[in-house]
Amino acid sequence: MQTSARNQFSGEVVQATAGAVNDEIVIRLAGGQQIVATVTHDSAARLGLTQGKKAVALVKATSVIVMIDADVSKVSARNVVQGKVTELTKGAVNADLTITDASGLAVSAIITNNSVDRLGLAVGKAAAAMFKASSVIVGIDA
Repeated sequence: MQTSARNQFSGEVVQATAGAVNDEIVIRLAGGQQIVATVTHDSAARLGLTQGKKAVALVKATSVIVMIDADVSKVSARNVVQGKVTELTKGAVNADLTITDASGLAVSAIITNNSVDRLGLAVGKAAAAMFKASSVIVGIDA
């Protein structure tokens, strides 16, 4: 599967909770981390998103929020990857950065240069990448 999404996380569905409109899908990655997605009930059924199904979670870099000194108990985002900034490239307005956790899971984000400066972000600095379950697109191999 080729997409323009910078963040592509392959794994296996370990939990699928059906709802009237949306289903909650939990995908376990090879390193043990979990990505939570909300998709419409119809989409979950059409894709066969049941326990054991191989799936890919896609997240656009522009949907990732970056935070320092993150207290995950005080944010509503279901997906948080805590690590260090491993790449940082500033452009004219925005910066492209990658946060990598201790197991090697990397999340790319696009944020403003102003945010990079305000947060004091630099390669090696501790930071967290977070994104809402509703920002995750789930795909399968056809």
